[in-house]
Amino acid sequence: MSSAEPTEQTGPAVRSHPQHAEHPQHPQHAERLQHPQHAERPLRQAPMPGLAESARLLADSTTTSTALVADALARIEAAQPTLNAFRHLRAEAALAEAAEADRRLAAGERLPLLGVPVAVKDDTDVAGLPTHFGCDGERPPVTTDSEAVRRLRAAGAVIVGKTNSCELGQWPFTEGPAFGATRNPWNTAHTPGGSSGGSAAAVAAGLVPAALGSDGAGSVRIPAAWTHLVGIKPQRGRVSVHPHHDAFQGLTVNGPLARTVADAALLLDAAAGAHPDDFHRPPAVRASDAARRDPGRLRIALAWRPPLTLTGAGPDPEVRRAVAALADTLARLGHHVEEARPRYGLIGLTFVPRATAGIAEFAARHPEPALLDPRTRSALRTGTRLGGRVVRAARAREVRQHRRIGALFDTYDVLLTPTTAAPPPRIGTFDRLSAWRTDVTMAAACPYAWPWNVLGWPGINVPAGFTRSGLPVGAQLLGPSRGEERLIALAAQLEDDLRWYEHRPPIS
Repeated sequence: MSSAEPTEQTGPAVRSHPQHAEHPQHPQHAERLQHPQHAERPLRQAPMPGLAESARLLADSTTTSTALVADALARIEAAQPTLNAFRHLRAEAALAEAAEADRRLAAGERLPLLGVPVAVKDDTDVAGLPTHFGCDGERPPVTTDSEAVRRLRAAGAVIVGKTNSCELGQWPFTEGPAFGATRNPWNTAHTPGGSSGGSAAAVAAGLVPAALGSDGAGSVRIPAAWTHLVGIKPQRGRVSVHPHHDAFQGLTVNGPLARTVADAALLLDAAAGAHPDDFHRPPAVRASDAARRDPGRLRIALAWRPPLTLTGAGPDPEVRRAVAALADTLARLGHHVEEARPRYGLIGLTFVPRATAGIAEFAARHPEPALLDPRTRSALRTGTRLGGRVVRAARAREVRQHRRIGALFDTYDVLLTPTTAAPPPRIGTFDRLSAWRTDVTMAAACPYAWPWNVLGWPGINVPAGFTRSGLPVGAQLLGPSRGEERLIALAAQLEDDLRWYEHRPPIS
């Protein structure tokens, strides 16, 4: 069905956050899920099939889209008081679309994701829903799908809802006054990361087979690391960010989170492609084919030292132990692995103007600026000062950064680093910190991911294991421009050996 038809009529009246009880509810809003009370109730049940398995079961008529979507909605509702992964559900619209998918399947139609439930992040436009991007306040529903959602629908996917993100995607945690705290299904006292924390929590807990996130400084890879998932940051432009042409000054891309490499690759293939107005248009890749391909014997550089962040951050001993074990696995699989030091230079001096200018561009559109977090308002002021000539100069340095850092790939095929320096922090770690202290604490915990956003190049988080207390940590496989297929093939080879998808969190 068209996304402009019954998708806008999305069910019963909105159940508001109590702070918003005085606001009239817009009749076109989907269900806004209640601010949860923290609970420790286990939710273990039979696992939901993954993305590729769901598509196979539907194509074989072993199940129906209605059954899969209803199951996903029931799991989301049951987990919401504990995990708080979703900002909005499309319950009635999703069930109507599932019924239509069942009719199409019965008529013999086949598409890669026909009838399969998936979720998208709260920064992504879905017709009939507001796009809050983690912010407090009221927003009208948008009338048009983003290009990535349009492509997912064209592949047959059923969008069941939108997942929580921190405010304007700035931080590696998913907490805020607009929706509360999204919690990690491996340990609900800890964050799943951010800013795609809602998508990560939903997939890790088995609420949906896969979900789309976005990554402007690690916001797919960090929550993937902290929830034991595969998270792909594709090449800039691989998945359209339209209606934005160059999100966050070219730093942000959309990418998948899934339990397996094959599922992440399938979602990437479905979402990939440019809008006619997009600035960046890399040639197409075949991610699913790459997930079935032997990567060959590769030269892999292992880098422990992060770019200069002035925090003195290095990897936590338990993170180092897990990533070193993964490097040993790569060597056992036949790859040449040795330590190396990428020449990052002062790449942070170009990241900060681009990041803060991007935040300023989004924050300036908020209809009620007083509702923004004080740290967001601080970033808005900084981004406004650093916009224009400064940010243009920062972007102009990207070509030299490509040459300097890219020289690593004259010797090596893949760069391996920790995804984060620390295991997932506890909920509330960043509460009441100033903007400066938040940035310093964030840079110390997550110093490894953001340079690849400056470069626009691809990277994949793969699960690297657990701390002694059972918290997940991850490793990054990083490549040169348009190098997704090699990274995906290598990740799939690791997965075949380590079988990380067999481990499930206690809340699932």
